[in-house]
This record gives sequence, C-alpha cells and structure tokens, in this order.
Amino acid sequence: MEFSLFLALLVFVMISAVISVTLRDVLSAIIALAGFSFGAAVVYVLLRAPDVALTEAAVGAGATTVLFLVTIVKTVRPAGERVFERIRWGPAALALAFLGTISLTIPSIPRVGAPDSAVVAGDVTRYYLEMATPETGVENVVTAVLAAYRGFDTLGEAVVVIAAGMAVLLVLRREVYV
Repeated sequence: MEFSLFLALLVFVMISAVISVTLRDVLSAIIALAGFSFGAAVVYVLLRAPDVALTEAAVGAGATTVLFLVTIVKTVRPAGERVFERIRWGPAALALAFLGTISLTIPSIPRVGAPDSAVVAGDVTRYYLEMATPETGVENVVTAVLAAYRGFDTLGEAVVVIAAGMAVLLVLRREVYV
C-alpha cells in the first residue's frame, strides 16, 4: 500500500512539474507548481524526512505560491489562445535523457525500512540509536538527532521557513492584502 501510494505521488509530482512548465497561463502554472511542492512534501513524509517535508510545504507550496500570486496580481495578464507552450524538442530530449540517466539509479536505492539497507544496518544509525539518549538526555531519538547532532542544520531550516514567512507577510502588508 505504501509503495503504491509512493509511486502514485511520484507520478503526480512529475505530471505537476511537466504541466507547470508547459502551461501558458501563469495562474494555472503557479497552481500546478504548488501541487508539485505539496506532492514533494508528502513524498518527503513517506521517506521519513518530516523536517524536509515541513520546509518544502512551508516554502515551496506556501510562501512561494503566495509570492507568485501577488506577483501576477501586480502584473498584466496577456490574453492567449494556446493553453500550453510549444515544446522545444532539443531541450526536451536533453531533459528526458537526464531523467533517464537519473532513473537508472532507482534500482540501487534500498526500500524504505529494509533491514539490510545501509541506513538501517549502518554504523551511524546504530550509534544514534545507542548513544542519542545517553549523550543528549533526550528520550526521542529523532528529536535528539534533529536538535543536538544536526542542530545547526535544523536551525538553518527554521531560519529559512521563518524568513519565507516574514517575506510573505511583508509583501502582503505592503500590498495592503493583510
């Protein structure tokens, strides 16, 4: 069930990405891009990276979407008959070749939670599971890793999320939407 949901989300993310770059209507492209970011955030949750998922949801699906929407409100929307952009086959072929090359690495990725994966059976994981609580005094290992071992990384992510939120509020206040 989880793997089929994961595949469905990947297809959704890829379709949203293709639609967002091929639509001629900017509003529709922004909505498709927000769908891409939201789908990517859910993929991160399924990959057990909730901190990355939170950042993607807040910045990608939230702040960026609001900033883009404010931008198109402030600009002129040209009328056009075509819904999608013309596809330039050279760059499209290059992008597909890149996607195909990246896809070749997918079979080497271990399944999430597989007992023989390097993440589960690795020395680093074993160290965290054994030493996180004694070294940090925090009962939850994930919290200990995020707050103690990766504290600067977590602080950086928090700064990015707060800065994005403040930027959105500043733009909205300047534009008298709030």
